[in-house]
Amino acid sequence: MLTEPDLDLIAALQIAPRASVATLAEALDVSASTVGRRLIRLEEQRILRVIGQVEWTARARGNPRHVWVTTEPGASGSAAKALARFPEVQLAAETAGRSDVYLAVHVPDRAEARELLAERIPGVPGVAGTHSELVLRAPTRADSWRLHRLSEDQQRILSREQIVPDGFDAAEVGPDERRLIGLLAGNGRITAAEAGRSLGLSQSTAYRLIQSTLRRGLVRPRVEVEPAQLGYELEAVIALTITPGAIQAVAGELARHPSARYVSIVAGTASVIHQGVFRNEDEMADFLTRDLAPLPGITALQVSVVLRMLRRYWLYREDGRFAPDHP
Repeated sequence: MLTEPDLDLIAALQIAPRASVATLAEALDVSASTVGRRLIRLEEQRILRVIGQVEWTARARGNPRHVWVTTEPGASGSAAKALARFPEVQLAAETAGRSDVYLAVHVPDRAEARELLAERIPGVPGVAGTHSELVLRAPTRADSWRLHRLSEDQQRILSREQIVPDGFDAAEVGPDERRLIGLLAGNGRITAAEAGRSLGLSQSTAYRLIQSTLRRGLVRPRVEVEPAQLGYELEAVIALTITPGAIQAVAGELARHPSARYVSIVAGTASVIHQGVFRNEDEMADFLTRDLAPLPGITALQVSVVLRMLRRYWLYREDGRFAPDHP
């Protein structure tokens, strides 16, 4: 469905999600009106959104968890739909392989984790068993994944409006900043004027607050679009067991792999989780048999292939698009 110019626009937004229409037009060598129309069309067709990826500790006090769910025969679809409705579930997918359903959850408070993992998830009809792993560190996340389509000159133009965080600073997050984080999470391209009206602040104050929030790394704007729309038809969650001395090195290498949307070091039966996207089965086979082979210390791996994505980063999905309404 997507044209070459559509893919170029998405690639540009991946580099600079908050770039002005004028800057996007300059980089892509088209008119600003063309960029504006194309962006509106992709949003109206429920293909693309620019959201704000909120830093874990700005959203909650505990780290995320990977949860693998085994279901009774024939119950994976209904169980996945029920689990996707949990407010703590930021990603839910039906899978084949290690589990029937894969979840990424973020519990607001560590004290609530036991209830979610030991009672609420196992209590869903059709769930036969669960296994979870705690995320300790994430060398790369979805905001870093790129379509490599643009020239160096185009990237240079976009870099003028690329906001690179100075680090992460969650100290003294005030009430206005917390409200702004909520606005940016839903609309990563929100303007200072729009934010000011919502927060009851002047445009100049809202502008400074947006810049501060982004510079402090509390929110990272990113393009949200299903990988299948971009030609990556196959998605898999790969759990690797690695000898302790090699975990950091392997995680770093995987984070640099072009397939990597999310790589995390975890505490559990696995050592590292690699969430990757591939154009086809051959590309994934090359990754498993060729790219992993030279990495040190890998002793085992388990693969869960995504069959259907129901929810990603708290946004419901339907046939590769954003769902018009929550289920």
